[in-house]
Amino acid sequence: MAQRGEGIVVRDAHFPDRAPIDAYGNGGFRFAEMSHRGSILCVPTGIYGFAATRPDELTPEALEKVLDERENVSVLLVGTGEDLRPLSPALQDAMREAGISADPMSTGAAVRTYNVLLSEGRPVAAVFLAVD
Repeated sequence: MAQRGEGIVVRDAHFPDRAPIDAYGNGGFRFAEMSHRGSILCVPTGIYGFAATRPDELTPEALEKVLDERENVSVLLVGTGEDLRPLSPALQDAMREAGISADPMSTGAAVRTYNVLLSEGRPVAAVFLAVD
């Protein structure tokens, strides 16, 4: 979706394919020979910029794209930043009802796990909160 303002077109960040995460840190991620500053959401339809910066912002509403693609997702990896943080009961319930196993871990551990599952062709989605 594009938004217009003062002659500048701002587009939501989106890479329309799956790709392993090559690097993380310094407030962003590198993948597919590109870099993105901020958090990202990886689903079967691609990699999206993600507005959340804190674990308490990870809500069912924020992760609607994962729920929309539930037919092609069995595992959601949740990179909660520098440290493991538990998921909210609302998010756990929403994912369980959708038949998706939601696994929180540090962003680094989530990136590594995502890359392995992606290379195996597993039906995985992930949200990674950016870390410094």
